[in-house]
Amino acid sequence: MATRNESGKNERATSESTANAIGGGFDPLGISLKGLADAAVSSVDIESMARESVRLYGEWLSIIWGDSPRELPATDARFADGAWRENPVYKRLAQGYLAFCDAVDSVVDHNPDWRKRERARFLTGILTSAMAPTNTLLGNPAALKRAFESGGRSLLRGAANLVDDIGKGAALPSQVKRSDFKLGVNVAATPGAVVFRNEMLELVQFQPTTAAVREIPTLVVAPPIGKYYFMDLAPGRSFAEHALRSGIGLFVTSWRNPRQEHGAWGLDDYVQTLLHAVDAVCEISGSSKVNVLGFCAGGILSTLLMNHLAATGDSRLNVASFGVMLLDFGLKAPIGGFQSQPVLALARKQSAKKGILPASSLAQVFAWMRPNDLVWNYWVNNYLEGKDPPSFDILAWSVDGTNLPRALHAQFLEIFQHNLLIEPGAITVLGQPVDLKRIEAETLVVAAMTDHLTPWRGCFRTTQLLGGESTFVLSNGGHIAALVNPPGNPRASYYIGTKPGADPDRWLQQAEKRTGTWWEAWIDWTLKRSGGERGVPATLGSEQHPVIDKAPGSYVRERA
Repeated sequence: MATRNESGKNERATSESTANAIGGGFDPLGISLKGLADAAVSSVDIESMARESVRLYGEWLSIIWGDSPRELPATDARFADGAWRENPVYKRLAQGYLAFCDAVDSVVDHNPDWRKRERARFLTGILTSAMAPTNTLLGNPAALKRAFESGGRSLLRGAANLVDDIGKGAALPSQVKRSDFKLGVNVAATPGAVVFRNEMLELVQFQPTTAAVREIPTLVVAPPIGKYYFMDLAPGRSFAEHALRSGIGLFVTSWRNPRQEHGAWGLDDYVQTLLHAVDAVCEISGSSKVNVLGFCAGGILSTLLMNHLAATGDSRLNVASFGVMLLDFGLKAPIGGFQSQPVLALARKQSAKKGILPASSLAQVFAWMRPNDLVWNYWVNNYLEGKDPPSFDILAWSVDGTNLPRALHAQFLEIFQHNLLIEPGAITVLGQPVDLKRIEAETLVVAAMTDHLTPWRGCFRTTQLLGGESTFVLSNGGHIAALVNPPGNPRASYYIGTKPGADPDRWLQQAEKRTGTWWEAWIDWTLKRSGGERGVPATLGSEQHPVIDKAPGSYVRERA
């Protein structure tokens, strides 16, 4: 991939001692905590900090005297135990902590630069969540009650859980009981076969479950950041299973988990491999067309594939759909806090040195973006209350991570830092300049209402960037929870609208709200664009692409 060279504006580094005090081992996206701390602390407004400090001290005095009107939020699970409202000591402790958090947030919000504001919010979120009284035994009445009722056995079990995590070299508390999930048994269990394999990818063809399938098959492009089976979880919660019941011919990419020797793999290699996958899907299905469904970073790869097909006059792409994908990184979003030249330079240096960006680095940044839910919640559950981690399929997938090769990581960072995808010709992939407007295929774009990684208004922007007609679907839920959303949940809902204008909020006012999940919307939309029916072949694969292995294959089993 060729890119335009730009140099970012350097930001002054001022807080090495602060970073070290918080914990220098934190390593999101290959970025040291020092880089984030420097970028955040250097932008703090001293006048605002002084003003909030005076206000905070005044509220603390009010809390001590029992005169504070501050109510504990009913939605904060940390303070669900009745002791936080009934015991005057615990009530004051919670009020004082929440007052401190509000003061910190107010200082952060004072910064007019939204990127600096997001950097500071990320760092202070780590700080304030770590300081919660519920993270300590004496400060957690629920854990104390459990210890008393169990005769101290919960504390022994908690200590054993801590020792077990330390022995495994885990940087975070265990989020799930991984032993409960077996690939090919109760996750990634939809029958199928590997029908194509090269050094980078296995192509899985799922076994049809209907008497006939549609003529035009769908190729699911999974993100290289994460394994494909988030779309094939436990039976009844599997998107692949649901799509097959609708008569859609389904293939999915299963990317290899790269090691140091694969560090040179970049966008050219990934898109070229997708071209090989399209060749295989068309040959096996006998179709001259293919539909594409790309998720997250897999959606970016799908877009680059579509650009190449359009630029070279290759008409095999029929329609495309995307899930929780950003193409424009210039819109306000928490991830924009990382758009700092010194921070990203450290990220490049880390992965260049190792040859890969380890999966653990990705897991940490995603966890620390929501520390109360994804870090301290498990700290309390596993260590203070002595409970086993939960047994949940999506959590088992989330900790079964993948590395990123250094070349692909560096290219993603370049795209992210300079927002290159929205500028025609700013990058070149497989010899073709990327121009999103030349992609005239019809698209369906799916976003999630409470997504903290790819905010829905940013995903909406995709409908404006591509050249063809587009339908937008806004699902309830977050980044992954919205995607793993099988029909049958009475609380699930989504908005849908065609030919959206440029204003996402105006679109939302005019969109149709439906009960159900985006799976149903995707099935209806895709079936109408998949041709007529044809009989199901007796076997998977073809003479040119015979079955190599049973699904889920071997690449998905490789651990980071």
